[in-house]
Amino acid sequence: MTLMINNQDVMQVLTMKDTMAVLEESYRDLTQGEAVCRPRIDIRIPTSDPGKTYQWGTMEGGSTKGYFGIRVKSDIIYEQEYEGTRTQEKYCVQPGLFCGLVWLFSIENGEPLAIINEGYLQHMRVGADSGIGAKYMAKKDAQVLGMIGSGGMARSHIESFLAARPIKRVQVYSPTKANRENYAAEIKERYGVQAVAVDTAEAAHRGADIVAGCTDAVVPVIFGRYLEPGTHITCVGGRVDEDCYSRIDRSLRLGTAPAPLGLEDLGIPDELIAYAARPEQFQRADRGGRAHGVVANDRAVYLKELLEGTKPGRTSDDQVTYSARGNIQGAQFFAVGGLVYEQCKAKGLGHELPTEWFLQDIRD
Repeated sequence: MTLMINNQDVMQVLTMKDTMAVLEESYRDLTQGEAVCRPRIDIRIPTSDPGKTYQWGTMEGGSTKGYFGIRVKSDIIYEQEYEGTRTQEKYCVQPGLFCGLVWLFSIENGEPLAIINEGYLQHMRVGADSGIGAKYMAKKDAQVLGMIGSGGMARSHIESFLAARPIKRVQVYSPTKANRENYAAEIKERYGVQAVAVDTAEAAHRGADIVAGCTDAVVPVIFGRYLEPGTHITCVGGRVDEDCYSRIDRSLRLGTAPAPLGLEDLGIPDELIAYAARPEQFQRADRGGRAHGVVANDRAVYLKELLEGTKPGRTSDDQVTYSARGNIQGAQFFAVGGLVYEQCKAKGLGHELPTEWFLQDIRD
């Protein structure tokens, strides 16, 4: 049987500690050639509404340890001005609904094992990356977290930072006062840390050992003029400004997807590759918007180099450091998806679908 696993099932079995552990293992396997992935690929098509674009996104990978996974997303995307900033919004069918799925397969016989709603898993795997970055690059005694954003990503990130460092205070800024105040109250109650809502991005930066950008903004949200010596930075939504970029002393990149076999020139560091109908309407994916993957590359150290001891990470408490995943998203979904599948099977969670529904007796 093929399991249909929804977000509520995932929430029951997936912990941040386990997510961080399976991702680190997956990244090690990638560097050793036991796993493989490719950069994210988007297809963009203008809709009949000039302000909206259809976007199909995929990222995929697999491992000799047993699983292949592909994440697929079907979105209508658009930008809007919101509370003094510019954000990217998305939906499927109607605002408030989204379509994102992880398809998990066996590499031994090709069997479709599971179809997983990826909303909660998505927040956990992104938060885990930032936690791994903090584990290797933030000051050992980092206690103050400056959080820019108060949505789902901001919630998974506090969990991962708490797993990596002894965080005692969170100062959160987001444009809507009620949202940041609700976030602070929730974090204080759930984790027992001091959590305060602040009125400006500058106040969120002030005194912070770690600053995290977790927003839907398409503009800079982390600013070099506000950073203090020794800050560790991660930014999964919005961008760092040019001053912040120039202040980074050491940038951790968790990995880079390998080039295609026999086509080494096609290996790229970019997080995503985009193809478009009416391409003149779109900027190059690596030139603007929320694209990530190439930050302070001239000051970069790779996770592989840290693990092998061939390059140092942070070398003093005064250095400003940064961490980013790189373009190895595809190495995440088979790893975390496989963990979720195994846990759901063991606990009897998920809705069983006949595997024969997905098979046919006509060869392509």
